[in-house]
Amino acid sequence: MTDLIIIQIGAKDDPSAKAVFDRAEARFVQTTEHPFIKRLGLEGGFTAMDDLYSDAEDYDELNRAIAGRLVESAEFISTEGYESLNTAEGRKYVAYITLGRINPAVLSAIHDMADAGSVNVEVLPFASFAECAYAAALSYGHLAAEELLIELPANRLSAIRDTAALHAITEIDSALTASEVKLTLSEYFPDDHEVYFALPVPDGFGYEIKTRKLYEIDRMSAYDAASVLLVPPADELTLPRHSVEGLMRVMHRLRAPGGCPWDAEQTHESLKKTLLEECYEVIDAIDRDDPDDLCEELGDLLLQIAFHAEIEEERANFTMRDVATGITNKMIYRHPHVFGTVHVENSDEVLRNWEVLKKQEKHQESVASAMDSVPKSFPSLLRAYKIQKKAADVGFDWSSAEEALPKVYEEADEVLSAVKDGEPARIEDELGDLFFAAVNVARLKKVDPDLALTAATDKFERRFKLTEKLISEDGKRFEDMTLPEMDEYWERAKKELD
Repeated sequence: MTDLIIIQIGAKDDPSAKAVFDRAEARFVQTTEHPFIKRLGLEGGFTAMDDLYSDAEDYDELNRAIAGRLVESAEFISTEGYESLNTAEGRKYVAYITLGRINPAVLSAIHDMADAGSVNVEVLPFASFAECAYAAALSYGHLAAEELLIELPANRLSAIRDTAALHAITEIDSALTASEVKLTLSEYFPDDHEVYFALPVPDGFGYEIKTRKLYEIDRMSAYDAASVLLVPPADELTLPRHSVEGLMRVMHRLRAPGGCPWDAEQTHESLKKTLLEECYEVIDAIDRDDPDDLCEELGDLLLQIAFHAEIEEERANFTMRDVATGITNKMIYRHPHVFGTVHVENSDEVLRNWEVLKKQEKHQESVASAMDSVPKSFPSLLRAYKIQKKAADVGFDWSSAEEALPKVYEEADEVLSAVKDGEPARIEDELGDLFFAAVNVARLKKVDPDLALTAATDKFERRFKLTEKLISEDGKRFEDMTLPEMDEYWERAKKELD
């Protein structure tokens, strides 16, 4: 087995890494353009990957080309057995110096090719540019040692999720890149947030630290491929934008001792009514096609979810992360046509698969158990729709809406009979049957009964308001009119609106 040793270098002079490189049978470096390659003082006899960077049409091709060159070289070198790095004096191997952490895509390609060619791959540990810059900032007393360090390249800032951590942004090699970084970070941090720009010291290893405001980072006099921007955590109250993690920190503070007495007193029971109201307000914003209001209402709904999650976290039952984990796993499980190998032709097949998977997931072995899964707290029209659907799934259903419609007339006659008898309990019972029959017709015609009733109510409201307006314009009042007179204005309003 032959060996390929990958040497990751940072802004720190590492004689042992250089010694490993010097002893290699074949030597490669990522590029000769980076200043730290020059500062390593490498002697001749190595190959750079600069030509591959120039020739490759995309990063996938580049990654495969780098991996192929390294593994091909290693395959030419034969050894009589693998020895650990600690006894490398008599060992033949290929060495590759990469700047900072090796690109995961390159390493993956190397492993794929190495496995096929019986090449052993070893990646040496190192101190990254970000860690070296962090150490320099600690030395100057700019940062606290207990802060969490998250390292991100300048082209991966979408991974920022939590402004409570210290972020080290690497690969800021130009004013243009710095400007793009500034614009992205301004979404998360105040423009005047104090940051630390770490620049490599001239002709050597290590960093000098320059304190700047965030809005100033694209106004530096010099940039370097090894530059690092250290962005300390920001006070939650100063942030222009917030994350779900930030929301949970606020919620925790509100319910903690010394927080808000009202928030601390809330329970699942006390919040139920508000949760339902927020759901309806979201629907109202959707119906009004008002994106600004929808954004606000979704936030109010998210607050309710955060409230309930915080209560359970206090009880050590689950956290908001558990909530997110559960729904993410559920979506992956119930979409095998996206995340697995199942093929579907249309959305109807998706829904059928969904119901099958849902039953398996919830261990619903009978129609009765499936019906039990429909919450009794659902609005009555929605619950009737869901219960009917469960029965229809096993064939207990009308074949069409046209066949179901006579049942509505039958139930209406029974309501009329109950009204004539004047028995309140029977009237309520027969009205329930009438509503249930109407829901059946709606379901079979793929009409949401709740939306249909809401639309009818809205239509009545519009007509009534116009009727009142027309009556008022004629100097009349409802209170002084007979029902036939009102009906005349009602018909006028219907014609105007239709």
